[in-house]
Amino acid sequence: MKDTYRHKGLRKRMVEALRQRGISDEAVLAAMMAVPRHFFLDKAFEEHAYEDKPFPIGQKQTISQPFTVAYMTMLLRVKPNNRVLEIGTGSGYQAAILAALGAQVYTLERQEALYLRAKALLAELGIRNVRCFLRDGSGGLPEYAPYDGIIVTAGAPMVPEPLRQQLALGGRLVIPVGEEVQYMHRFTRLSETEYRDEVFEAFRFVPFLEGIHKKNEE
Repeated sequence: MKDTYRHKGLRKRMVEALRQRGISDEAVLAAMMAVPRHFFLDKAFEEHAYEDKPFPIGQKQTISQPFTVAYMTMLLRVKPNNRVLEIGTGSGYQAAILAALGAQVYTLERQEALYLRAKALLAELGIRNVRCFLRDGSGGLPEYAPYDGIIVTAGAPMVPEPLRQQLALGGRLVIPVGEEVQYMHRFTRLSETEYRDEVFEAFRFVPFLEGIHKKNEE
């Protein structure tokens, strides 16, 4: 895999476009500049990797457009050494962005084919602060809780309660909620039983699904 001067130039243009659209967190912008998005796409899409578009990654899943990744990451307010849980590894790109911010990332994927591909790619890139799990994300990952941040990369009709329960005090859950159209929510844990719910922009995500899908299943 090569990250050429041309790729870097296209990435810089992408980052400037994100800044123009309101992504103001310089650490997030630096992470978006540091991680080569084209590594996470099929070769057929490499020429378009730095356009603000989603692309298919197989298994009826997509890699989110760069603005969505940057926006959700900015809402999460990741700090170095934060423990962050990601629901929906997909291509591994969002996990790589979180890792570039210095987080300790735990990422769950229910599609075995995507899990195996992302795990291998992240290892090949030498990203050591991400741990991948083949797991149904609706129950979270209680054995490593509590988390400073939880990010969900699929649209959920409602918020899975185990995810809120696995937040540390002051921790944040960023999740798109809704049926046809999802609104981005950020839940901040205020106490054992209280959460602040902030609602942001509307997006469209692939649906949040339960259960494990093995590689050899249709």
